[in-house]
Amino acid sequence: MEELETVTADSPRTAGARLSFLTYDAFPVGDVRRPVLASWVRSRRRNLPADRIDLPYVSDPDLDQPLTRSADPVIMRLHEHLDGQPISVILTERDGLVLRRLTADTQLSRHLDRVHLAPGFSYSEQFAGTNGIGTALERGGPMHVFGHEHYAEDLEDLACAGVPIKHPISGKTVGAIDLTCWRKDAGSLLIALAKTTADQIRAALLRDCSARQQELVEEYLQAGRRNADMVLAFDGDLLVMNANARRNLDNSDQAAILAHGSEMLTEGRSALAVELPSGSRVRITCRPVPEGVRTNAAVLQVSPRTPGLGVMVVSTNRPPPRPELPGMVGRSGPWLACCRDVDNAYRAGQWIVLSGEAGTGKVALARAAHLQNNPAGALDVLDAAVPVADFAADVEEELADDSVQALVIRHAEKLAAAQLDELIGAFYSARERRRSDPPWVALTVTTAGTTEPDLGELLPLFPLTVTVPPLRHHADDIRELVPYFLSQLSRGELRCSPEALHQVLRSAWPGNTAELHRVLKHIVQHRRRTGVIVLGDLPADLQAISRRNLSQLEALERDAIIRSLLDNNGNRREAARALGMSRATIYRKIHDYGIR
Repeated sequence: MEELETVTADSPRTAGARLSFLTYDAFPVGDVRRPVLASWVRSRRRNLPADRIDLPYVSDPDLDQPLTRSADPVIMRLHEHLDGQPISVILTERDGLVLRRLTADTQLSRHLDRVHLAPGFSYSEQFAGTNGIGTALERGGPMHVFGHEHYAEDLEDLACAGVPIKHPISGKTVGAIDLTCWRKDAGSLLIALAKTTADQIRAALLRDCSARQQELVEEYLQAGRRNADMVLAFDGDLLVMNANARRNLDNSDQAAILAHGSEMLTEGRSALAVELPSGSRVRITCRPVPEGVRTNAAVLQVSPRTPGLGVMVVSTNRPPPRPELPGMVGRSGPWLACCRDVDNAYRAGQWIVLSGEAGTGKVALARAAHLQNNPAGALDVLDAAVPVADFAADVEEELADDSVQALVIRHAEKLAAAQLDELIGAFYSARERRRSDPPWVALTVTTAGTTEPDLGELLPLFPLTVTVPPLRHHADDIRELVPYFLSQLSRGELRCSPEALHQVLRSAWPGNTAELHRVLKHIVQHRRRTGVIVLGDLPADLQAISRRNLSQLEALERDAIIRSLLDNNGNRREAARALGMSRATIYRKIHDYGIR
């Protein structure tokens, strides 16, 4: 693994590459590790000085906080075990502010004072450039930086290994642990020791968490195991939610649900039917933790609203409707949230990865966002699935063309590791060449179920990944997609009967929107060009579907059962155990959902 590389990363070639980078000269990309190069680019973009350290200082950092209380015994034990070795143990907040520094070696301690790697100073990458603390926090994962890999030359005699510390309940980064030594003394075990220390601090944080928070998490886990609802739990700054909630609730819906949950706690209500900002109607069930006392912690279960759940409460501060992207059809919450995320990314100039199953409309979304925000600019599409002599060169040529305002690279999952490495240089070159007018770049990645291709170090260039939902997760949009496609294919001379549309809604559409378009195109070309599509015009496999139309959450549950069956080689007992279901339940649901 890259984190376990030895100090050979800090070689004379690295020093030469750093000098060439700072003087805007060309150098072989292979002379410097990819995460280090990405950090250099960020540091230069922030106009940081490379010849000195200039850091903000807090004279009285807050040391009375859960992180320091939990971490202090851990880092003290480590410091004692190092027994005078020239290694400094450093604890920071999540913004890189140094809280503790334990150093047994006098010479090393004096040097760290000279470069301000001391309590009160912030070693965030935005201030200190490439370094083990700030770059680990920036990447969200372990990072070692040796000698000349540092952006500031004052740090080139040091080696440091930093690891972010994640809160054991919320999963948020609360700080970082860093081990710093002389460059000549560094070894591959430095990062391993930092990882172990971070794990020990995380375990200490878990032991020190309040009993109420632990009870809250236990209630949250039990609620998620009992059913397939969207589940959220909150307590002050702590917020956790299951995959269903993250997938189906955008930020505005989440905020509305939490506001309703707080009101329900205050008023002592246990259930409420509401309409969310996205237009979805849901039922919220609130269970205080602990039960029977006044508290500000609760577990919320959110389910689609069905008849008979009470009076609808309509939010009085509902935000205005979101703008629709041109050519994008559908009004469901997941689809609108996806469109909005892509639109916002384009407006911000943020490069993006569009991930999802085949046929979900990833390229169409990128085109629509470009058309919405830059209709006069040119958008080009390159397909990584099409064999070419030098794909990276083609990309670099496109990005060098000033007329190209947006570039979409399809099927990025088809790129080999060597091609991904070459693309990094092309992307950085484009950013440097077109600083005043950078192009917008989107990668589309076709996933198979839950499998995500590994794009390696290309991802730091693309800080946002938007998952485009499969059609079965926003099936209600089929009611708008069918007439939209028919109007394009038949020039408005063909429509779908209610009976045929009802049957179309029942299909799982494994090929997603593209498959729906192909089916309708086949009907127009071979069955009926004008008039009304009836049941007999549908393909035989659609006519044979007899199960009921599934709700969005039922479709999610069906997918989870299918994945579990595949993971367990079709063994229903093991699949049921993995899902927390009884065998009787999974047999019934397999029958209800028509799983074969």
